[in-house]
Amino acid sequence: ISGVRSMACMKHVGLNVAADPLFTSSYTGVNAGVVIVVADDPGMHSSQNEQDSRHYAQASKIMMLEPADSDECLKYSKMAFELSEKFDTPVLLRLTTRVSHSRSLAEVSDRVDNGLKPYEKNAPKYVMVPANAKVKHVEVEKRILNQIAYCETEAVENGLNSVEYNDKKIGVITAGICYEYAKEALGDKASYLKLGCVYPLPEKLIKDFCNECETVYVLEELDDYIETHCRKIGVDVKGKAEFTLLGEYSQGLIRKVILG
Repeated sequence: ISGVRSMACMKHVGLNVAADPLFTSSYTGVNAGVVIVVADDPGMHSSQNEQDSRHYAQASKIMMLEPADSDECLKYSKMAFELSEKFDTPVLLRLTTRVSHSRSLAEVSDRVDNGLKPYEKNAPKYVMVPANAKVKHVEVEKRILNQIAYCETEAVENGLNSVEYNDKKIGVITAGICYEYAKEALGDKASYLKLGCVYPLPEKLIKDFCNECETVYVLEELDDYIETHCRKIGVDVKGKAEFTLLGEYSQGLIRKVILG
């Protein structure tokens, strides 16, 4: 609000505590970029539960990015600040334990100073009494439509959402660390739709990919979040019925289920 880019970092259970301001910030928007980093813990290496923070993105109507390696953590963090200011909204950055505790090559660059944006008193924007909130909800729904359009076009052009065609007998829709598992397990025996933005999810991009592939699997740890979206838009995919709602996936599990 004061004009300085800011970041808040927490685990999935920390997001429970932060949920009240999280939901309201979706309505108020921002002045300078706000990125909320949340780390989920499939396998419960150090947590009380295995909750899936993607539901928070959907419920609060806040854009969520999910990197798959260290370089993408850096790239997506920068992109999240830009998207936050582009769409006037906080942006969630979802990690998992494996991504948070891994190391890989990352391409660094010089720091860009975005300066300080001036603060302007604006009660209709930042004070969510019902009269103001009703107006802001309309803006939130328009924002989601604009973000979906972004996910279909610009997000593909800049590599945030990407399609990789190999053998089209098997198609894989995935995000985050599961993309790394899938690539190692299946290699060029499958084609891939990698979603760097997991909320909002694209529609046309998914439909076009599924039309190109014979059998499509959704690979995602924890809940059937992407799978449910696919079924909602009328796409037939294989998912949790073949895999599991519990713990972490692995290269071995993916190879066994898909390749036998």
